[in-house]
Amino acid sequence: MEISSSISTRMQYQHKSLIDLIDGLSDEQIRRRPIAGKWSVFEFIVHLTTYQHLFIDRIKQILSEDNPSFPRYIAEKDPSFHDYCGKTSHEVMKDLLGTRKDMVAKFLTFNPEDYSRTGYHQTYGTMNVLQWMNFFLLHEAHHLFTIFKLAATLKNEK
Repeated sequence: MEISSSISTRMQYQHKSLIDLIDGLSDEQIRRRPIAGKWSVFEFIVHLTTYQHLFIDRIKQILSEDNPSFPRYIAEKDPSFHDYCGKTSHEVMKDLLGTRKDMVAKFLTFNPEDYSRTGYHQTYGTMNVLQWMNFFLLHEAHHLFTIFKLAATLKNEK
């Protein structure tokens, strides 16, 4: 099993659109919740960062165990999500970008057997590593679109 150009390209570049999405927003704007009771742009960035770390751990587990099982991830129940909320925007973005660079360097050099290994997701069932990567990228894209909409709202408040 080989990695598709769609997955490898999105894995390398999709997250970088975040820089363009938040361009022109102040740190205060990024941290403000434009919709009461919903996450701020910053909290979405924190979620993408902490989920990326969790995803790396899940892939390591898939590579080392036979079809491990994973529960649905809930950010608010993750202590690292709350820890990262205490960091600066710069620290979180630096972590997101640096971790992704390291992750891509490793993931894109897996052998075909690695991509075939499976893990069980409580909601989506058994998925091979390539399906897990696609799931990760679609999850990230969903949140990037939400950030796009929130950023537009924030920019229009000026």
